[in-house]
Amino acid sequence: MTASPVPTSDLHAYIDGELPAARHAELAAWLNEHPEEQARADAYRKQKDALRQLFDPVLDEPLPDRLTALASEPTPPARPMHRPRPSLFLQRLAAGLAIAFVSGASGWLAHDLVRPPVTLAQRSPLPRQAAIAHAVFSPDVRRPVEISAEHEDQLITWLSKRLGAPIRPPRLGRLGYELIGGRLLPGDNGPVAQFMYQDAGGERLTLYVGTENTNNRNTAFRFAQEGPVNVFYWIDGKFGYAISAGMPKDALARVATAVYDEFQHD
Repeated sequence: MTASPVPTSDLHAYIDGELPAARHAELAAWLNEHPEEQARADAYRKQKDALRQLFDPVLDEPLPDRLTALASEPTPPARPMHRPRPSLFLQRLAAGLAIAFVSGASGWLAHDLVRPPVTLAQRSPLPRQAAIAHAVFSPDVRRPVEISAEHEDQLITWLSKRLGAPIRPPRLGRLGYELIGGRLLPGDNGPVAQFMYQDAGGERLTLYVGTENTNNRNTAFRFAQEGPVNVFYWIDGKFGYAISAGMPKDALARVATAVYDEFQHD
């Protein structure tokens, strides 16, 4: 495959509106003449918008008392202080965290700093992690997966070995979805498998499978909405499962039920 003559950094700067006016116009004209590269730019823009919808609500959350207390901690009177006032300090702290939120999937790591920790019994992290992974990889035009469905046997062997138990992608052809492939992702407590599917219209959904939620014995079938991504998730035995897509809840429920049933009959 021939490499693009336009650096990826320029494409991102173009999408973010950070290029000089002359370069922006030049790149816009070039993209108009190269539909494949225009599709790549559109995919990056869609990815950025999806991540922003996921993380923007977090920016409106108040700082927890424990951080406010640290920022307002009194200093010894013997030393003249030239630090910013607590209110300014908090503003800078919030701004720093906001940068982490909109920079990509790593923003979720910063989320733990602005929200008191919750137990799995209160809220499982599974749906948000699955939604973030979906938002990051599903818009990718060139490489949405690490191993394609053409090498499914290799994909199954690799992911099963890394997860420490047999795991295979369910068959969803009767629902109109064919496997594109999969990839390995890092989880909180171990590796995670992500399988990606696509229908004839280009709609993509992902199945996220990991062992990080197995301490949660609540095996109920649950629904979550994370920004523009709908997620059905459940715990079964060693694994936690999550089906994510930008489709309506009822349509996604049919897919999730089919996946659940297929794993039950394995």
